[in-house]
Amino acid sequence: MADGPKYRRKNRPAAPDPSDALTPRPTTAEDAPIPPLETREQRLARRARQAEAEMQAAQNARRRQIEAERAEAEQRSRLKAEAQARAEREAAERRKQAEDEARRKAEEVARAKAEAQAKAERAAAEHRKRAEEDARRKAEDAARAKAEAQAKAEREAAERRKQAEDEARRKQAEEAARAKAEAQAKAEREAAERRKHAEEEARRKKAEEDARAKAEAQAKAEREAAERRKHAEEEARRKAEDDARAKAEARAKAEREAAESRKRAEEEARRKSVAATRSEAEAQSLAVTNAMRQGETAPPAEVPPAPAPVLALDPERRVSDAVVAPQDAASGWQRLGTFDLDARMLERNRIITAARQDPAHTTFDVLRTRLLQALAERGWSRVAITSPTKGCGKTFTAANLAISLARQENCATLLLDLDMRAPTLHKTFGQKSVGSIGDMLRGRVDPADHLRRPGPNAMNVGRNIAFGFNDVTEDYASELLQDPVTAQTLKTMTDTLRPDVVIYDMPPALSSDDVIAFRAHFDAVLLVVGGGLTTDAEVKDVERRLGEQTPLLGMVLNRAEGTNPAKYAY
Repeated sequence: MADGPKYRRKNRPAAPDPSDALTPRPTTAEDAPIPPLETREQRLARRARQAEAEMQAAQNARRRQIEAERAEAEQRSRLKAEAQARAEREAAERRKQAEDEARRKAEEVARAKAEAQAKAERAAAEHRKRAEEDARRKAEDAARAKAEAQAKAEREAAERRKQAEDEARRKQAEEAARAKAEAQAKAEREAAERRKHAEEEARRKKAEEDARAKAEAQAKAEREAAERRKHAEEEARRKAEDDARAKAEARAKAEREAAESRKRAEEEARRKSVAATRSEAEAQSLAVTNAMRQGETAPPAEVPPAPAPVLALDPERRVSDAVVAPQDAASGWQRLGTFDLDARMLERNRIITAARQDPAHTTFDVLRTRLLQALAERGWSRVAITSPTKGCGKTFTAANLAISLARQENCATLLLDLDMRAPTLHKTFGQKSVGSIGDMLRGRVDPADHLRRPGPNAMNVGRNIAFGFNDVTEDYASELLQDPVTAQTLKTMTDTLRPDVVIYDMPPALSSDDVIAFRAHFDAVLLVVGGGLTTDAEVKDVERRLGEQTPLLGMVLNRAEGTNPAKYAY
């Protein structure tokens, strides 16, 4: 209300007197100029600022109060934590002191107990020691008494022995004197007899020396004559061997040249026919190997084996044709030893062509027929079976194919195990102690003594097959296969037995040079590849190693489940 305009007018001071202008007046607050009046907006703004300032001051005061309370709470917590930590440290120190006191007391008790126990043990040990000393002293006394008694007995026995010996020496001296007299008389008689015998012996020795000198002269003359005969025989034999070797080499060279000429003439026809034959054989091999997996896949349908053609290589070579067979071939087969075929052993080793219970045996019959047809068309008879690497089943294929061939009555077959670095064919047929085929190839053993034919059996496996087993490894197999003596041995064997088909079970082609070293002794190769094991590169490597001049009859795909046969096609 004091701020209103009416109030200000009433209390306005009087105007100054002009006469008092020279008299100074004191200045008061009421004499100050009156500020202009505020508007409503300014007054509201001023009040809002005052309220905001008061609110801000209240908030700051509240904040300072909260911070003070928080600081006080933190101080109380810190003091409490310090007091608690101090109490815990004091408690820990009291516990530690109590534990140390308890441990000290326990150690004192244990020490006292240990000392008491040690004292008891020492007392017991002393007692035992005294007892042992008493026992030992008693034992020594007893032993001493026993030894004295024994010594006394020995002295008495020695005295008795001495008396007996004195008596025996006296008697022996008497007998010696008597014997000496008798010996002297006998010696005189013997001396007379010896003088007489010496005279006779001298006469006899002289006669014997004369006869011995005469016999030695005669024996010397006979030895010189025998040495001359032996030298002449060795020279003749060496000359004959050189002639035979030269003839064999010339014959082998001529055969190679003839074979090469035939191969060049047949190469074009072979290239056209091999592809179709190989594809069908691979399909058949795929079927047989799938069926051979113990019922994992359905067995192939029965394929009646086609009748095998009669090989037109040489009509006189049929073993069963007794009318035209030469006497030396028939007698050669009769001289061969025999062995028994164990059906369970063959079944365990997967020779399925023996019992013919597995439907897959028909695939080997098809392989046999196609093989015979191919050999007959080309005039061949010797086949090498090999594989790129080990584990592909070449021996399994060779054995089943050989048994299948044995059922051809008009086909005489030989199967030789020439994998001389790791021979296994004899184990497949359950044979032991079969001898070394290397000795046969060297000419140390007659083929008739080494080769064996199956004996009579319930599986009707023919006896027109002979096996050359081997159970001795050869470190120098390649050199042996290239030896001219080997060529002569094989020629003698084939000339004697005149087989229609000769199968050589060779080592893996990529494992050594045995196959190419033996190239002059076979006409074609049958390659066994392992499904999932053999690679395309290995097959091509075998082809490069064998060369273009080595005919490849085909490939047998073994272990073919899950394998694409086209992978191994040309």
